[in-house]
Amino acid sequence: MNGYGGSILRVDLRQGTYKKQATPDDLARDYIGGRGFGAYFLFTEVPPGADPRGEENKLIISSGPFSGMMIPGAGKCDFTCKSPLTGGYASSSLGGHFTAELKYAGIDSIILEGNSPKPVYLVISDNKIEIKDAAHLWGKGTIEVEKYLKESLGEEYQVIVIGPAAENGVAFASVNHDYGRQAGRGGVGTLMGIKKVKAVAVRGIRSIPAADLQAYRQAGLALFKACKEAEGLKPWQMYGTTIVTSWCDEVGALPTRNFSAGSFEKGETLYGPVMRKEIVITDKGCFGCPSPCGKYSRAKKYSAYVEGPEYETIGMLGSNLGIADIQDVAMANRLADDLGLDTISAGGVIGWAMECYQKGLLSKENTGGLELNFGNTEAVFTLLKQIAYRQGFGEFLAAGVKQAAQKLGKGSDQFAIHVKGMEQSAYATHNATAMLLAYMTCDVGAHHNRSWAITYDLQVGRDIVSPEKVARIIWLQNFRPMFDVLGACRLQWVELAIDRDLYLPALEAITGIRRTWEDLEKVGERIWNLNRLYWIREIPGFDRTWDLPAPRFYTEPPASGATAGQITKLEDVHRLLDMYYEQRGWDTNGRPRPEKLEELGLTAFAN
Repeated sequence: MNGYGGSILRVDLRQGTYKKQATPDDLARDYIGGRGFGAYFLFTEVPPGADPRGEENKLIISSGPFSGMMIPGAGKCDFTCKSPLTGGYASSSLGGHFTAELKYAGIDSIILEGNSPKPVYLVISDNKIEIKDAAHLWGKGTIEVEKYLKESLGEEYQVIVIGPAAENGVAFASVNHDYGRQAGRGGVGTLMGIKKVKAVAVRGIRSIPAADLQAYRQAGLALFKACKEAEGLKPWQMYGTTIVTSWCDEVGALPTRNFSAGSFEKGETLYGPVMRKEIVITDKGCFGCPSPCGKYSRAKKYSAYVEGPEYETIGMLGSNLGIADIQDVAMANRLADDLGLDTISAGGVIGWAMECYQKGLLSKENTGGLELNFGNTEAVFTLLKQIAYRQGFGEFLAAGVKQAAQKLGKGSDQFAIHVKGMEQSAYATHNATAMLLAYMTCDVGAHHNRSWAITYDLQVGRDIVSPEKVARIIWLQNFRPMFDVLGACRLQWVELAIDRDLYLPALEAITGIRRTWEDLEKVGERIWNLNRLYWIREIPGFDRTWDLPAPRFYTEPPASGATAGQITKLEDVHRLLDMYYEQRGWDTNGRPRPEKLEELGLTAFAN
């Protein structure tokens, strides 16, 4: 198959065996790759009602046709499973170099099935596959284990690894790679830990077949040329995702003290130029990246090295916790990375706990003596460790903010910031109706990468509630995640404003199949609806209430900052949902109508 590794690798961890099968042509045609493959395998192979922490759940790791090719940012890999955090669909994207090596080993997807009775790690050396004992690695941090595996196997091996948080079943544990890249959201690392897979190391030596090598070369060069000539290239290379920190602070989108506001009075100390001056050593990119957003840094205060922090971590472990020193945020980032914790969910649940402490809903007696005041850096460091090892008060927070709020009660659910059980990523949505709707309807929960619409709010009016805004969200949801399907980074399109049509000749030259963006967006719509069906199948009584945002965003206007006094009324929240469901072809409870499923070829899935 042109553009593909050509095989699906299934690993039966219970039996300690594996087998390969050819990648089906119709699967590549209808779902293309990446999160498309993950969504399909999850729906068709994990039984309805499967325990997210049980043997029936599967971890699906998938590349796309752009993965490992000479396309800008072609280093994306998708991790899919039934979420141990939410109980619904989980999909998390990983950058770096792992996915390229996977394709060079001739593999499009790895499907981890069953649970191993003991800790193991998987070594793939082209055609040779070994399941090795990992008892000596269990309990160690991600950085130490990746270093050990590269030293023992060879630097050319690309490694994914979990930390103590995943081993201990923390609901928002990550899969880590390249000393600082994560598939962080939804607990994909948690499932890898439940399966007792400490790491996967891959080395491949094969080439990926392309339909037309000359056309592929020309299309790839055209994309790199467009990146090189982009006006935004130099500032993006300089600051990466931290370029948005100051902008978010100015427009009221920077999460502050558990999203109680969108502007941080000490925000300037976290801005990109400050970080660049104080801690950044050099830039770091993923496979084939001409615009490296990774920043390799040293927090001199702690003599700690870390990749980052990037914007999401600055927002969630910085301003959201009232922490104003970029070195403190970098150290928190380093701890979370080594422990294998999603920094977004960790910052969300700790921010909630701090607000509970501030309001008197938790006391030092509850927290084991920790003073959970906003800005208490040492308390944050301690909590990250306690959560990862499920010790002390960390045990209470290890299931995520939704379950913690349900256990505590006392009205704490009103400021538990999540959708569908996933902690919201780092964009405050006070009176930003497009971004609010994007979070509400995201197929994994409150995550920004499917539809980053906060700029559109500023462009057309943040408080506007209109069919046009809803249509924009749906278009973004159908189109933007296609980069995760294709196996390439979206940031060249987003930040460098690369013409998306430049990608089409590359896709055709690689796969030999001519597609239009209309075709690709239809695939995106198919995947989106399939994932909606998965939530409906797995969550008894799933309805529109699962799409509601945290009550804070429709009950409690910020007291300060750029959005002071602004709110989206609950009636407008429901108006947005009504328009969204109608435009999606869903009923009033957000269930796809039969005619929509027939249009997308999904009728059999609904049955």
